Amino acid sequence: MVALEAQTGRRERPCSSPRHLPVRFTAVDTSPTPAPDTARTATPRPDDTSTGDDPGGSGGSARGSGRHRTGPASADAADTTDTTGPVPAGRRRRTVLMLLGLTAVTSATALVLGLLSWAPDPPEPARPLTVTEGERLAAVRVTNLRDLRAGVRVTAGTGAARIELVGWVDWSRSLLYLDVGGPGAGAERGLLQKSGTVLVIRPDPAAVPTPAAPPLVPPAGRWRLHRLAPGAHLAPVLDLLLDLAADRPDTTRTAPSSEARWIARDTVPAGPLDVIQAPLATGAPAASAAPGTPGAATPVPDEPARYWLDQDARLHKLVTQLPGVGPVTMIFNRADRPTLRPVDALGGRPGLPRALTDAEQRRLDRLPTRLRAQGGATVTLTAPMGTDTNLRGTGWLSWTARTAYLAVADLGVPDRRTLLRRDAAGLARTDLPAAAAGGGTAEAPARPPLPPPAGTWRASRPGGDDLGVLVDAAVAAGSVGHRGAAVRVREDVVAARTVDVIESGPADARLRYWIDRDGSLRRLELRTDAGAWAQLDLQPAVVPRLAANPRPATPRPSAPRSSVPRPGAR
Repeated sequence: MVALEAQTGRRERPCSSPRHLPVRFTAVDTSPTPAPDTARTATPRPDDTSTGDDPGGSGGSARGSGRHRTGPASADAADTTDTTGPVPAGRRRRTVLMLLGLTAVTSATALVLGLLSWAPDPPEPARPLTVTEGERLAAVRVTNLRDLRAGVRVTAGTGAARIELVGWVDWSRSLLYLDVGGPGAGAERGLLQKSGTVLVIRPDPAAVPTPAAPPLVPPAGRWRLHRLAPGAHLAPVLDLLLDLAADRPDTTRTAPSSEARWIARDTVPAGPLDVIQAPLATGAPAASAAPGTPGAATPVPDEPARYWLDQDARLHKLVTQLPGVGPVTMIFNRADRPTLRPVDALGGRPGLPRALTDAEQRRLDRLPTRLRAQGGATVTLTAPMGTDTNLRGTGWLSWTARTAYLAVADLGVPDRRTLLRRDAAGLARTDLPAAAAGGGTAEAPARPPLPPPAGTWRASRPGGDDLGVLVDAAVAAGSVGHRGAAVRVREDVVAARTVDVIESGPADARLRYWIDRDGSLRRLELRTDAGAWAQLDLQPAVVPRLAANPRPATPRPSAPRSSVPRPGAR
């Protein structure tokens, strides 16, 4: 080809048709130890088109296409890939790890140096309130009344006199429902409810010292009226809780001459708060003042209180000092706002009073006939008659004979019983030891003995006390029709039966009739002079025949002795 190019001066292009290489069979050594590769053949360049034919087959195989290599050459290529491929990747990984470690060390060093050299910004100094802050402080009590209720946690006092309260306050109904604990709880340890001026407790001396949120549905039974001892730490704390609501803004504390000042800022999960120092509201009657007596003002603290307020004038925390109590801290949970249910002694859950429907009016009008047809019932008495008088009783009542017979226990005198008998002539009572009057406990006395024991029975005038009024009303329910305007208070459940609670009577002697859908009277309630509600639960039953009350013998007047001697006398 070279000689031809020299003679003609033209360069011959190689033929573009593919060469047809002879098919060769390559023998592969399958022995365990392959023969050593002593002569490594270089990989031909892609533009190498030499195709020298080797009759023996060895040379053409070495310089042929890279897709068809003999066993030794292929092994060399694989060996070259295995020894040279992973090395750069491993080096890159090591380099990346070293850089990451160096970055972490540098960041940690910078953080430590920053913490050592960091100093918090100095707090803002206290200052007078702005107009907006003063308006929010003045609206705190109105906001509480508008929000209706909130969860509360209170710590009052220090040391062995410390009391802790957990529960809820309902400012709209002047209602508290709390669990009382702490080392200074004393006789009030347990559950507490207060509505206006009436306070009832469910004591639990075995409760753990740390209080917990009370159950939303109050447990039944064992509730009693309670009077706080003079000087008790609990009274001013409860008064302060209820006095944190009003129907109009309090502008006296935000006047320029007042001591109200902005103190600091704080943050809670609900958002940012302003800490404002200002005196407590004064001049408001305390909620514990007895009806008809001048209300005592909320105690004036020894120093201004601190309010934690959000941007909507909601109170989240209050810290103050109360005379005779010490430091008081109140924390409010504005999102914890369940509807509270007063216990039966406070009137039960609230309702929406309305006029009676025709069906309800017919059941009320037919009540006497229905009760006389039933004959009688067993009765259970729960009567908070006063702060020192909590009665429990059980017995029978007959509407056909218009009689009643009960054994009544006073929780304050657990070892005595009062037997009460009522007939058409009136009431009679006698006091006996608990064992002679049927036994049982003061909380659950046994039924009175039959026949009634002989003894000194004293007559009581009709309507002499709340207990007599309640028993008389229960007996009269089966003999006379209903009198006076009546309203339906609510629907309720007693003894697993749905009832309509119907209220009637004068303001000073309100009665509630719990009438089921069959027209039977299941409970009779009376609002007592103490402001609480006494209950007489009735269960239809066959009652024993009761004898008439014994009447005290009327002594004959003795004839005056005459000073004139009889005839024949010496």
